[in-house]
Amino acid sequence: MESGSIMRPLLILAALTAVFCAEDVKRTSPEVKVYSRYPGQYGRDNILICHVSGFHPPDIKIQLMKDGVELSGAQQTDLAFSQNWRFHLTKDVSFSPSKGEKYSCKVTHGMTAKDYIWEPNM
Repeated sequence: MESGSIMRPLLILAALTAVFCAEDVKRTSPEVKVYSRYPGQYGRDNILICHVSGFHPPDIKIQLMKDGVELSGAQQTDLAFSQNWRFHLTKDVSFSPSKGEKYSCKVTHGMTAKDYIWEPNM
């Protein structure tokens, strides 16, 4: 058997392994921070902010929620990235919290969705 015929399958296997490992390295879950512009006070106008950073690839959806329903009128920054190709976005919406309401930021990155709760500290 020729050494080239043995080496070819090994090279193909090595190349496939490198591709799959590189894909794992590229996918990075987002870091999420949910906060308000001003300290939380019931009945006071405020701005709910969700900052999502450090993720790759850029297939992401951000929703600002009140009791599980998406808030309308939210604004989102343009997608931006740093030198290491990790992306970041910020989304915000005006709101006036009332006692008993639950506010959150729902982030869907690829096929994974997760809710991040706003802690009003009231």
